[in-house]
Amino acid sequence: MLTREHPIDLFFGGMEKLGPGSDIDTLNVLDLLPRRSRRLIVDAGCGWGRQTLALAGRLQVRVHGIDSYAPFLATLAQRAKERGIGHLVRVHCMDMGDIPMVFRGIDLLWSEGAAWHIGFSHALQTWHAALARHGFAVVSERSWLGGDIPAVVRRYFGRTYPEMQTVGDNRSAARDAGYSVLATYTLPAVAWMEGYYDVLEPRARELLGHPDRTVREYAAAMLEKIQIFGSSGGCWGYVFYVLRRE
Repeated sequence: MLTREHPIDLFFGGMEKLGPGSDIDTLNVLDLLPRRSRRLIVDAGCGWGRQTLALAGRLQVRVHGIDSYAPFLATLAQRAKERGIGHLVRVHCMDMGDIPMVFRGIDLLWSEGAAWHIGFSHALQTWHAALARHGFAVVSERSWLGGDIPAVVRRYFGRTYPEMQTVGDNRSAARDAGYSVLATYTLPAVAWMEGYYDVLEPRARELLGHPDRTVREYAAAMLEKIQIFGSSGGCWGYVFYVLRRE
């Protein structure tokens, strides 16, 4: 149920995901990894855990969901219970930058659309210490994909995410942080629209008239973001970097 207590509830309440992606894409990327037993799996910046549940269901191994917003974790725990896999999901309310202080010997660290909060390169450097030797990290990051960049798109990201790099730059950053790059996977446009922007756009338009200025500003920013995605011509997107610690 949507509430008026927090913009996140107003915009995302009842949705299955907090960002672009799908279970199909999550599992496609998982299949790029070598098949082996995994004892310790951590999902960094899990939100309310669409991908957490997909990983736990496929691997049948406990996945530790990390997020700093407790309501997200409560939703994740409830959804895991409803799907009959509550025993396979454990939640931790903490900063994902603190992962090395809590976990050691991680076999698989997963992070979809969250590493940018602490910086992609910084995240890889930080998490390296927590991974088992030859452990794996799968991290998605907004990346320039090549081709012409429309001026409006360049200006937008110059203001909102000037740190965004090309795929080649991010591959180099991963190698510099002590990883081998096994593969990359670009999230298809449909994963941005279905169940995400196609839900958020009408909600945002309706909330432009909300009495709370913070909500109105959030709605306007959301509509701008959706417009930028539509006008980008595929010059940027989320790319999964499939990495092995060396």
